[in-house]
Amino acid sequence: MGTVRVVTDSACDLTAGQADEHGIVVVPLTIRFGSEELVDRDQLSTKEFWDRVMTGNTMPATAAPSPGAFRQAFEDAADGGADGVLCINLSSELSATYQSAVAAADSVAERIPVSVLDSRTVTLGQGLLVLAAAELAAAGHPLSEITAQLDELQRRTHVFGVVASLDFLRKGGRIGGAAHLVGSLLSIKPVIEVRGGVVAVESKQRTRARSLQYLAGKALGAGRLERLAVANGAAQDIDEVLQLLAGATPVHELIVSDLGPVVGSHTGPGTVGVCFQLAP
Repeated sequence: MGTVRVVTDSACDLTAGQADEHGIVVVPLTIRFGSEELVDRDQLSTKEFWDRVMTGNTMPATAAPSPGAFRQAFEDAADGGADGVLCINLSSELSATYQSAVAAADSVAERIPVSVLDSRTVTLGQGLLVLAAAELAAAGHPLSEITAQLDELQRRTHVFGVVASLDFLRKGGRIGGAAHLVGSLLSIKPVIEVRGGVVAVESKQRTRARSLQYLAGKALGAGRLERLAVANGAAQDIDEVLQLLAGATPVHELIVSDLGPVVGSHTGPGTVGVCFQLAP
């Protein structure tokens, strides 16, 4: 009996250990510092990325993988005996990564069926979807069933975050300049949300402490949680966030991971993300 191979991109912020444990293939994006291009996870670790951001003066940028990179992953899955591939990508509103995966899927259609899912989210929101897909694949579910379940699970997946500044999001074109201006003038500490595949300001708090409390409250007050994850983007107060979430009781074990270079390039240091899936 064949299996379904799960492929994603490095915006998912799953660790190499988590990906290996679940048989997940991660196709990396590229991180740019000026004219220097580095392949995420291969030529640039998360620690190296944050060290460069914290000590340098060049704002990083990101570039989507080529269709060829996804095609290689899909062909490797076919060579390994898989009878289908589910590829889950970061929001198509934030990157051309999804379009690259679709092009690659079309190019291998005669060899192996590939279903490409626009997660409409990013970081560990995407990562939680990927983990759920990998568990369904390991349980022997067919590609069509996994895809249908992920479509439904996507609607129960939420990503909120606190950033130290909206400068990275504004300069990267991921949020409107008007929101940045209001935050600067009033010294507001915003809580952001990935909503409909794009980044939006969800709440404006007066202090960092209040913004973190509000952030934790989004998960604690959401209802019964299937999965919960926290992404740490070089935030010195990450332990405070984990303490605020201590009362959460998700069905699956809490995941805490570093915010990787793909999302970190657009949010900057001091970012905390809280990602969760509501139970059905």
